[in-house]
Amino acid sequence: MELFNYFRSSASYRVRIALALKGLPYAYRPVHLQKNEQTAESYAAVSASRLVPLLKDGDHHIHQSLAIIEYLEETHPEPPLLPADPVARARVRALALDIACEIHPLNNLRVLRYLVQSLGVDEAAKDRWYRHWVETGLEVVERQLAAQPSRYCGGDRPGLADCVLVPQVFNAQRFQCRLDHVPHVMRVFEACMELDAFEATRPERCPDA
Repeated sequence: MELFNYFRSSASYRVRIALALKGLPYAYRPVHLQKNEQTAESYAAVSASRLVPLLKDGDHHIHQSLAIIEYLEETHPEPPLLPADPVARARVRALALDIACEIHPLNNLRVLRYLVQSLGVDEAAKDRWYRHWVETGLEVVERQLAAQPSRYCGGDRPGLADCVLVPQVFNAQRFQCRLDHVPHVMRVFEACMELDAFEATRPERCPDA
């Protein structure tokens, strides 16, 4: 397998964690978003979406981080990233989507660039935008975790939701977001970072960092 990704992309980090949790080897293919390498024709030949991450598995090209992780779950089911119980599976998926769909799209690189380059928003206002959506979005996740406390998002083993939570907290820390209002989020984050799958794949440890 080959993973086309960018070290600072939180969506890419999700997939790196999932691959590490499952112990799956892959070739690391860097695509530098700040240098706009995702728009190059050479990458377009691999990725129709021109986004990262992209997983190439033989002749198959799969984009969107959650779709990639679900693919890995179906093709390499052990160790599982989703609970066996349907209700628990739905809860874990919902937690992942609370971050991947409600928080991340509002603060990814394309949106931040548009705010500055097209709408003329200054850096201070851009950062306020970022912090607002991250801080309020994580409050939603906090309420879900507080309602059913456990070591990880979905129980006593890390899974899909943890793969999504940890990169979002990394981004929140990088942009100096307030995090003291989400103690359950931070408790789960710290538990995850005790595991090599999360620690060894963190952005600054990537070859293109």
